[in-house]
Amino acid sequence: MVRVTLRCFAAVREALGTDSLVVEVVAGTTLEGLRQKLAGQTPGLSRIPVVFAQNRDYARADSVLRDGDEVAFIPPISGGSGARDLYRFDLVREPIDPRALEAECRTDADGAVITFLGTTRDHNDGAAVQQLRYEAYPEMAQKVMCALFEEAIKRYPITRARVVHRLGDVPIGETSVAVVVASPHRGPAFDACRFLIDRLKNEVPIWKREQLRDGDGVRWIGDLPRSAGGGPGTG
Repeated sequence: MVRVTLRCFAAVREALGTDSLVVEVVAGTTLEGLRQKLAGQTPGLSRIPVVFAQNRDYARADSVLRDGDEVAFIPPISGGSGARDLYRFDLVREPIDPRALEAECRTDADGAVITFLGTTRDHNDGAAVQQLRYEAYPEMAQKVMCALFEEAIKRYPITRARVVHRLGDVPIGETSVAVVVASPHRGPAFDACRFLIDRLKNEVPIWKREQLRDGDGVRWIGDLPRSAGGGPGTG
């Protein structure tokens, strides 16, 4: 037997009713085998499309579990120190101050500072939205986002970059994510800013739940991460 710890987020957490679960399985069990085992005990889990993480990296469904592994089923997704850092990613629960991020990024050698702010709007997909709630897998989010920063600085001649994502409730009109990039020239700054927000939305394990108006309930919004290996498990 091997023992693993399952971290539970968003719709998976709601289905299993816990943030974390220690599970014993037969040696040789795969990530998909673990999902099927738990889905047999909690049928609602089989209706949630997921990809897998093993020790904070995306993993194939047929990856074999090892004793002591930390694993996660990643449902559809919507992560420093010091002003001198080349890049930094923060998850915060307070309002985001983009002016402070711009001041951290800009140097006298820069001719461009580009800021993208993602804000909560009052509608989506034909429904009225009251507010958004975000949650994350913080350790994995940091790891994935740092890899994206490294890719960005190889592609584009940028000076500094900052990404901050808010967690918890984000009311209408408030900022949920800020991306700030400084560069000597506007072209690379625009390109790097778009690269970072697009890849964050596609790959970083952050989840968005809409609170709808008029008693219409809540719903999780997003798609499965595009960088994950091995394809989704959907039951």
